[in-house]
Amino acid sequence: MDISVVVPLYNEAESLPELAAWIERVMDENGFDYEVLFINDGSTDDSWQVIKGLHERNHRLKGVSFRRNYGKSPALNTGFERAQGNVIITMDADLQDSPDEIPALYRMITQEGYDLVSGWKKKRYDPLSKTIPTKLFNATARRVSGIHNLHDFNCGLKAYRKEVVKHIEVYGDMHRYVPYLAKNAGFTRIGEKEVKHRPRKYGTTKFGLDRFVNGYLDLLTLWFQAKFGVKPMHFFGLLGSLMFLLGFIAVILVGALKLYNMYSGNSYRLVTDSPYFYLALTSMLLGTQLFLTGFLGELVIRHSNDRNQYEIGEETGDIGTQAIAPSNHDNDLPQVIIEPVKKASIDEP
Repeated sequence: MDISVVVPLYNEAESLPELAAWIERVMDENGFDYEVLFINDGSTDDSWQVIKGLHERNHRLKGVSFRRNYGKSPALNTGFERAQGNVIITMDADLQDSPDEIPALYRMITQEGYDLVSGWKKKRYDPLSKTIPTKLFNATARRVSGIHNLHDFNCGLKAYRKEVVKHIEVYGDMHRYVPYLAKNAGFTRIGEKEVKHRPRKYGTTKFGLDRFVNGYLDLLTLWFQAKFGVKPMHFFGLLGSLMFLLGFIAVILVGALKLYNMYSGNSYRLVTDSPYFYLALTSMLLGTQLFLTGFLGELVIRHSNDRNQYEIGEETGDIGTQAIAPSNHDNDLPQVIIEPVKKASIDEP
């Protein structure tokens, strides 16, 4: 299969028929073998009924429905797990992403050798209250991730080689940082394509300003995991040792100053009367706690099932390996109940 189109959605019943027809037209014009996976993220409108009707008309249009709303990242991860195409295209369901971009994105993956291509909505139809924070957010993401050629990390229109989506796990709100997740998994050929941003035709946006705060917190989480995820002692141990050493030196200096004043006949005060003594003790206690945090982190990592799992690109020859129990990430994501598409008419209750 050439292409899998993954469309996460929440309350987009009005736009789905038009989006499906648009995707079908583009695929047929280019002769692609394809599937479209609509991931219904617990919509409260008629989105699921519409998806079932679309599937009845064209079995290439498939659907998965969550029983409640979990978020865009779990929806994408579910779509990635089920996608069968050699190239996976993701897009939003609100018609702001144009399916006409699919052929060019497909060529960039298959002919130009990119692992991932992210869309860049250079001209946006959003208010300044959204565009200015987005620019600041993307500038920070470029700096932290080291992916300097991307202008829009959060663009929903992206293309991936199949190997990429099968080797990354999108959880929490990490859909904003799929390029960073791909880079951390060893897929470094990341490109960008300028795409059109269309005004929203139906409904209202489902995202609030809290996504910017959450986005920065998630970015820090990814940075820490990439740098110290398998070696927490290198971070906590170093920081704790430095704090303890500084506090210890400060205690010695406070005590030495008192002894000097005593033997010199100068006036002096008790060590416990000095605020620097308590600051030094606080530094030593915090340093000890940080060191112990790193030590406990190392113990957790040592007993982790995936501590020695590495992304392998290719192998040559017959290399024997001992079987290792697969990693179980079931506890990392919400437990979802998935309702398969059944044959039904669009008017079925």
